[in-house]
Amino acid sequence: MAKISKNARTDRGATVGSKDYVKVIKAVKSKTNNYSFLEKIVHKDKVQDYLAGKEV
Repeated sequence: MAKISKNARTDRGATVGSKDYVKVIKAVKSKTNNYSFLEKIVHKDKVQDYLAGKEV
């Protein structure tokens, strides 16, 4: 029986839409004038909505 590579068994077609998502890092100022950073993965068409404060 032929040996099968572990990479051959993966489903490469399942990650087709993953290039449509980006990581967005948003700086948020607290009441004590400290900044914290929020990270979220959003669709690239919804980035401006997320940064404007609209929930995606």
